Amino acid sequence: MSIAVSHAQLPEQIGQLLMVGFDGFVVNPEIESLIRQQRIGGVILFRRNIDTPAQVAALCQQLQMINAEVSDLPLLIGIDQEGGMVMRIEEGVTPMPSAMAYAREATSPAQQANAIEACQALHQIAADELRQMGININFAPCLDINNNRANPVIGIRSFGEDAATVTQYGLAALRGIHAAGIAATAKHFPGHGDTATDSHYALPLVAHDLARLNAVELLPFKAAIAAGVDAVMTAHVVFAAIEPDTSLPATLSRKVLTGLLRQQLGFGGLIITDCLEMDAIAARPRVRDCPGAAGTVQGAVQAIAAGADIALVSHTYSRQVAAVEALLEAVESGYINVEHIQQSLDRITLLKQSKAMTQWRNLVQPPAHLQAPAAMALAQQVQTQAIEMHGLPLDQHAATLLVTVELMQRTEIDEVALGASRSARGTLLPLLQAAGVAVSEMIISPQVNDSEWAQVIAAQASAPQVIFQSYNATRFARQSELIRQIAADKLLLIAGRNPYDLELAPQAKTRIAACSNRPAVLALMAKKLLRG
Repeated sequence: MSIAVSHAQLPEQIGQLLMVGFDGFVVNPEIESLIRQQRIGGVILFRRNIDTPAQVAALCQQLQMINAEVSDLPLLIGIDQEGGMVMRIEEGVTPMPSAMAYAREATSPAQQANAIEACQALHQIAADELRQMGININFAPCLDINNNRANPVIGIRSFGEDAATVTQYGLAALRGIHAAGIAATAKHFPGHGDTATDSHYALPLVAHDLARLNAVELLPFKAAIAAGVDAVMTAHVVFAAIEPDTSLPATLSRKVLTGLLRQQLGFGGLIITDCLEMDAIAARPRVRDCPGAAGTVQGAVQAIAAGADIALVSHTYSRQVAAVEALLEAVESGYINVEHIQQSLDRITLLKQSKAMTQWRNLVQPPAHLQAPAAMALAQQVQTQAIEMHGLPLDQHAATLLVTVELMQRTEIDEVALGASRSARGTLLPLLQAAGVAVSEMIISPQVNDSEWAQVIAAQASAPQVIFQSYNATRFARQSELIRQIAADKLLLIAGRNPYDLELAPQAKTRIAACSNRPAVLALMAKKLLRG
């Protein structure tokens, strides 16, 4: 089936070009209105939408049932289920290691082969669990190369620090997702790895020339395209070698999306934007002659005009409605040509008719095959092998100060994405208490304010041993300096996210990293700390 663009039906068809999010564990009036009135074609889930797998399955089925009353095409229902720190669904599913964990200790050819095989198997398991819940597109794998240690947003989400490693493991993840029968998404094109700015809050720029981009950043994406990846997600990053206008990130650049991705690399699948409510787009000034309000709404119009098929507006109802209206105006005024809309509708229709997306009515409720024993054992094996530990175990009989650096939510959008989620906070405290350790905890922010600094300095002075669970400390001068203020012979440094933090205290009594601070990983790290 193909949808022919019709001016009479254009208001209904334009909604297919939008994917939106909403708040709550059940369908709320806003998302129902977006489906029924704006005819949006896709929904993205965040932790704010997640309680249990059974609840997610019921939610997805309810969304599809509402959509089936107004459309012959099913909804795309997507999620960021990368593994590690980026798992929107954690409880009740197989705990996926972070991308970087797979290759951490795989040094010999035999170990590498096993790690690649495990990567494929675990991504198939995770994708199959998503399919059982009614989710039909995963926004993974992340094909960014983490070749900039100052990167604030990628880090352990990357499979490695070089193109070959990212390509090997990225393709394994892609094979696994495809084997489970759902769609996979390569992100963030053309590469968010070599940036020192988080596009959630500002506009990063990659200054490398085209030869370097072809030799490094683009290699994993070329391989994924050759392997049949279903979708590519754009990066809100400026690539000056491709787009001379440095005010235009890849998401809004026709030279990047149409010229490079479509024409040069031959990609025929869906191009989906990263969320247009990130400040790299949302904070942009008004563009003259472009329909819609400045920022997110105009970003949706510019992205589609540049070559994207689906604009992702994850959070704000008013912006979502305005984006549909602005896209309609852009087509009717000729700002976006009808031929492009037709091509996008054809690509969207093709994907929605494949990957068993039309079989959502037949899914078992509640999901019956989650957390299979073999899957849980494999996940634990990979994560255990990824743990890097140097030094002595914890003295379980000594009083212990636990300093936990927690990533505080910094923007309204962050808070919205969490919503009513009850996802566990990443701390070792209950695990140490269960083992009988006399432990007290102090929670501080990554930037470490003056009050937090003074309290930690005072408390650690009399503590026989101090566990410091960092969070990307190499990026925060105050956090790094605080670690150095603790005597090495009583410091147990836990790298709570990026393993590079271990380099800040080479003489510490104990140093341990596992590329995550999620509950399943912390349980394994606690065992290492207690037993050595």
